Amino acid sequence: MLDLSIIIVNWNTRELLAKCLRCVDDTVKKIRYETFVVDNHSTDGSPDMVRRDFPHVKLIANTENVGFARANNQAIREAQGRYVLLLNSDAFVKENTLDYMVEFMDGHPDAGMSGCKLLYEDGRLQPSCATYPTLLTETVIALGLDKLFPQSQVFGQYQMTNWDYSDTRTVDVIMGAFMLVRGDAIPKIGMLDEAFFMYSEEVDWCYRFQKAGWKIYFCPDVETVHLWGGSSKAVKVETLIRLYRARTQFFRKHYGWVSSFIFKTILMLNALLRVGPGAVYYLTRGNPDSRQKHTAFRQLLQAIPGF
Repeated sequence: MLDLSIIIVNWNTRELLAKCLRCVDDTVKKIRYETFVVDNHSTDGSPDMVRRDFPHVKLIANTENVGFARANNQAIREAQGRYVLLLNSDAFVKENTLDYMVEFMDGHPDAGMSGCKLLYEDGRLQPSCATYPTLLTETVIALGLDKLFPQSQVFGQYQMTNWDYSDTRTVDVIMGAFMLVRGDAIPKIGMLDEAFFMYSEEVDWCYRFQKAGWKIYFCPDVETVHLWGGSSKAVKVETLIRLYRARTQFFRKHYGWVSSFIFKTILMLNALLRVGPGAVYYLTRGNPDSRQKHTAFRQLLQAIPGF
């Protein structure tokens, strides 16, 4: 039996995908693994690049963009590894990362999932763990208190900004950019919920794993560089709307309709603050990124009633 099945979902990130695949092949030394690329109908030549340069990779080329959850599930159904790794195409594993993480899971039989330390390209720490979203955490975010008081035990709890990521610990949520999952637990828990097209599917999966009694670990001993948003940089407005639509789905699924309604009200406040008073901040900065953020929140405000 293989030790690890690596699954990479790709959408128009050909060069990043090639680097991601090279990093896997160059750094794995001990474990037996297979690699899947599920391409969501890229138009940049990604499938041809995989066929030409990485013939050992198992390519699933979709004829439409089926979303992140469904694409991962396509490969999970074919995976032969004891563990399954969801790896973003803009995530580049370092030496010993995959070998060590398989060993880590072997040494923690109570672990249903685990994640390693993620870094930005310049070497800075990238926050990659969180608590589950609640009405309190969303209110804190709407009021910007998490940014004002990142070290606070209360205001910094959602994104865990009051922690330096230096110790091994159990957490609620690990980022889907590098999510190592125990293969034999998946049939009992179920695969990723395909109702989530993109975003919150990993939060939902973590929630279901923990409800079933599995622990989720963060391991700081090995690292992966994650660029963040390789396939979504060009669609920031749509990305923001998808992000919050998915979070509304999570509230509705796990907390009920009343909580999801209250969350939408908090989200409306969040968008109003950024479209109204926030316009001074966004529009006076004079750069395209800030103006795009203002546009995104304005369109989010219009979209919320339909969530």
